[in-house]
Amino acid sequence: MDNTFRIDEKLYRAIYPPEVVDMFWRKDGTISSAAFADPKGLSVDRGDYREDEVVVEDLKRRFVGRIISLYVKNCYDIGAVVRYLPSKNNMYHSEIHGSETVVLLSKPQRLYLARKARVIQE
Repeated sequence: MDNTFRIDEKLYRAIYPPEVVDMFWRKDGTISSAAFADPKGLSVDRGDYREDEVVVEDLKRRFVGRIISLYVKNCYDIGAVVRYLPSKNNMYHSEIHGSETVVLLSKPQRLYLARKARVIQE
């Protein structure tokens, strides 16, 4: 894997459920834009075209919460940058940044991604 992301690749993120952190969820049960705010870069796992079930199983070993997915295209549509930043413990680790020079996603970017993201595992 390298820093090349195709628009149809999925990105995955674990988000605490509302009973743990309610600010990540709206009252209607949809994802809040707050789930996409991280001044250090929004951590995600790249799908690398693996089946959802395989990614969910991997994420559940390391994280607690609901698993969401979105597409790289969703990031590119709003000018966000996806960076491949593997760690020693996670070869799929990546981050979504607001732009080439700004790490934090803007409020409109966060709102857009919250609308596009789908919960794939409760």
